Amino acid sequence: MGTQAKTDFKLVEEEHIFRSRYKDVPVPENVSLPDFVLQDAELFSEKVALVETCTGKKYTYGQVARDTKRFARALRSLGLRRGHVVIVVLPNVAEYPIVALGIMAAGGVFSGVNPASHASEIGKQAVAADAKLIVTNGTIYEKVKDLGLPIILLGEERIEKGSAIYWEELLKAADKANVDLNHDPVQQSDLCALPFSSGTTGMSKGVMLTHKNVVANLCSTLFSVPKEMIGHVTTLGLMPFFHIYGITGICCATLKNKGKVVVMSRYELRTFLHALITYEVNFAPIVPPIILALVKNPIVDEFDLGKLKLRAIMTAAAPLAPEILNAFEKKFPGVQVQEAYGLTEHSCITLTHGDPSQEHGGVAKRNSVGFILPNIEVKFIDPETGRSLPKNTPGEICVRSQCVMQGYYKNDEETQQTVDDEGWLHTGDIGYIDDDGDVFVVDRIKELIKFKGFQVAPAELEAILLSHPLIEDVAVVPLPDEEAGEIPAACVVMNKKAKESEEDIMNFVGANVAQYKRIRAVYFMDTIPKSPSGKIMRRLLKDKIMDKIKVNNKEARILL
Repeated sequence: MGTQAKTDFKLVEEEHIFRSRYKDVPVPENVSLPDFVLQDAELFSEKVALVETCTGKKYTYGQVARDTKRFARALRSLGLRRGHVVIVVLPNVAEYPIVALGIMAAGGVFSGVNPASHASEIGKQAVAADAKLIVTNGTIYEKVKDLGLPIILLGEERIEKGSAIYWEELLKAADKANVDLNHDPVQQSDLCALPFSSGTTGMSKGVMLTHKNVVANLCSTLFSVPKEMIGHVTTLGLMPFFHIYGITGICCATLKNKGKVVVMSRYELRTFLHALITYEVNFAPIVPPIILALVKNPIVDEFDLGKLKLRAIMTAAAPLAPEILNAFEKKFPGVQVQEAYGLTEHSCITLTHGDPSQEHGGVAKRNSVGFILPNIEVKFIDPETGRSLPKNTPGEICVRSQCVMQGYYKNDEETQQTVDDEGWLHTGDIGYIDDDGDVFVVDRIKELIKFKGFQVAPAELEAILLSHPLIEDVAVVPLPDEEAGEIPAACVVMNKKAKESEEDIMNFVGANVAQYKRIRAVYFMDTIPKSPSGKIMRRLLKDKIMDKIKVNNKEARILL
């Protein structure tokens, strides 16, 4: 690309505002996300778009486009209207993108839920989202049957007690229904997704994303893909599709470029390696614990790594330790490691590495989270003063673009704390940009714990712990862990009459949350240190625990 395209970082209105080194890319108007993603699908109608590793089930582009429209018509015939939310509680299955895109094509709003969630957690999201409908399968049905909402059931299983609408029957009925999707058509300004995120503060909130938000994000993230790669990239679909990265960064991005998504519903190292080799996967978005296993687990040596067609892996859900990166590059010398940075509130990826084989040239430095994508502005501010900072000066990362969410659903206060009057999304992460335009994340202001790539909100666990009649005060902090990245640890002040053990406390929390949210360590304390304003001093607590672990590791009871 010519030098004219590589505009240096610009300072706007004497503020330190940084833009992409590449020129802006066009974002189409008046097109919905499903239409954008499935554009030209008819030209690839016989090409496999989705394949499941566990069953071998396949969908071609012709079938994906057909069933997306069929499901959209079916939802309209059931009474779904623009703006109605549909909760999807499914593992990664081949139908998942069809379900999500079908909801959006009908004018509905897709809201994914972790299928491992406790029934009460699914219920909370359904209520918070004002959901009108649930899509799930027979295995999960028991968790959602009592929520008082119509249920669409995927798969062969039939329900003996209770009622459900069966997927295949619904699609067949849609073929006969006289439903016109052009009546009350979808607008680009309509919401298309309501993922739930803990954001920069505690409790889970619905993130309002429009068709325009996600289309704009895909235009930015896919800007460097050359025409000759269209239809020729096989991507691993292991990251959960209920997460914005799974549905947007993997499913929508791959389908837009007419590649193949290799769908995996669960991770097991042998199955994972077998899938990489058998399906000739080129690109694998994964999390640091999997990279650690690839480096250290002897099972890897059972496979002929020379058969791998893998060109790149990407990690975006949690930071990658430099020593793991070094070991991976040594073991897999032909595989590029890309670290990216994204937020649900920004429709997915915000910063990313380049591809050295492309004309855009440069790749971001190792341990950087990449360069600024086209159409996106970034600044780094002093958290105390709000003043924007120059290059090489750490500050809170703030982002502004067409990808920024519309706000948190029915939560104006949190929205105003996260997106300011000038449209800047305050991420809660501390980072800086260097002289070459590469961005580095160095710390988090926000208190979220990243357990194996999943977000765990301390505030949610603290609320559960404080419901215990004999717990007087509590603080949940992250502790470093080689396999998980971070684990949630509870610092607990018990009533003097209490006789509960650390394990009792962990089991109390475990009975109320999904497996990944469980407390992994408990420390009994006399008091919880707090600032004059009453804020828990988490860093001080974490430092105290780390010192204690160094002195005597046996005082911690960590269950993994």
